[in-house]
Amino acid sequence: MANGPRSKLWSSFSVRGALRAPISFILAVIDRRYSVEGFLMKIDILTLFPEICRAPLSESIMKRAQENGIIDLRIHNLRDWTKDKHHIVDDAPFGGGQGMVMKPEPIFAAVETLVGQIDEKSKTENRKPKIILMSPAGRRFDQSMAKRFSPEPHLIVICGHYEGVDHRVVEHLVDVEISIGDYVLTNGAIAAVVLVDAIVRLLPGALGHEQSAADDSFSADLLEAPQYTRPAEFRGWRVPDVLLSGNHAEIAAWRKEEALKRTRENRPDLLARDGSPEPPATDANTDHADD
Repeated sequence: MANGPRSKLWSSFSVRGALRAPISFILAVIDRRYSVEGFLMKIDILTLFPEICRAPLSESIMKRAQENGIIDLRIHNLRDWTKDKHHIVDDAPFGGGQGMVMKPEPIFAAVETLVGQIDEKSKTENRKPKIILMSPAGRRFDQSMAKRFSPEPHLIVICGHYEGVDHRVVEHLVDVEISIGDYVLTNGAIAAVVLVDAIVRLLPGALGHEQSAADDSFSADLLEAPQYTRPAEFRGWRVPDVLLSGNHAEIAAWRKEEALKRTRENRPDLLARDGSPEPPATDANTDHADD
């Protein structure tokens, strides 16, 4: 089978991430990771265009997550599971209509092969992989959904294409359909990259500082407060004095106010949700991961 680059087994867990993660989560992770061959999470992506996924997922934080043994990412070409000499993966829709529909046989064969490779401990503990279909007809993906998927030991992501997939895949194979927004992309591989990136950066050790993920936009149903760096003055525009004051309490209050202001201006729908969201109050010395 055509696989993506294997992760380098430099370590099974980031020591720096372990020191900063909550102890309860670390214990859960330690208990879980041996069921996915020494990684926190195993991710298999099934697509007709492997290189679309491979390039962005081989850079920056995603690259380091693989090198540090946090994730085992494998990208597969669905055509490898076809049985005809032309590797046909699509056909015309029953009932007529425009475009082509992805055939069920290669998708079922691919997923069943990957599920069959699950280690014995996972089988014994009945830890089944979560099977996801990227589709514009799916549930809209957001930060809370990324958090729900982050404890999963194994994700199998199917990338839709053409006019979609044979609906028997949705009815009898997939656990959840996911859309990354109310628009249509050329193929699901692009959406799969967004999904994987959002989930992986929540795993312990993936970022340079565990607080980075907690401080991100949407972490508390609010956008992140504005950020500034050196120089303190640029073209006559100064950084707000409070950020230079060293007073952490005042900085936290300023960030809270600015986060609410920014959310009201750009995403008022977030404030309309149930509850009273509180923005992340970050320490002035919090470091974010380098891209």
